[in-house]
Amino acid sequence: VTMAELGGGSVQAGESLRLSCVYSESLFRLSKMGWYRQAPEKQRELVATITGGDTINYADSVRGRFTISRDNAKNAVDLLMHSLKPDDTAVYYCNARDFYFTEYWGQGTQVTVSS
Repeated sequence: VTMAELGGGSVQAGESLRLSCVYSESLFRLSKMGWYRQAPEKQRELVATITGGDTINYADSVRGRFTISRDNAKNAVDLLMHSLKPDDTAVYYCNARDFYFTEYWGQGTQVTVSS
């Protein structure tokens, strides 16, 4: 499975961004998809995930501000980010897990939020 990450960039605090991850496989062949992020000198952390059964999980730090959604026809998973904060600055990575529990990662896209 390969992924192409679209979106990202630099915004001011309070603004919005949309990230999109386009998968090389049908989403129905994946058990879980989502987004993680890694800030400088910090460990990679979960942002939001969505399963094949549409169970959604958010990190506490983004719940209520970020929305993850899937488009099966486009093999894509989007992350809509509102009310961005400087603490959201990180490299955002697209992730997938197949039914054999193999993990796949995108190359990452930078999100920078300035105050």
